[in-house]
Amino acid sequence: MNTKTRTLLLTIGLSLTTLLISCTPGERGAVTGGLIGAGTGALITGGSTGALVGGAVGAVAGSEISKKRAARNRYYRY
Repeated sequence: MNTKTRTLLLTIGLSLTTLLISCTPGERGAVTGGLIGAGTGALITGGSTGALVGGAVGAVAGSEISKKRAARNRYYRY
């Protein structure tokens, strides 16, 4: 792996980490679900249309799952 590739991967990783630290659980779930959905959609269809659809579906699903999980865990603290 050359230096440019390592630098690019490090920059992407640090940017995502910084983005996810300041997010609410719903936003964090939307980002994570969108990334997973886009990757899965691109692998299944082999094109950008599948990545767009998968990213949108993943973002909505991830947001809802994370919001419900955060609401459920809120009751266990008291």
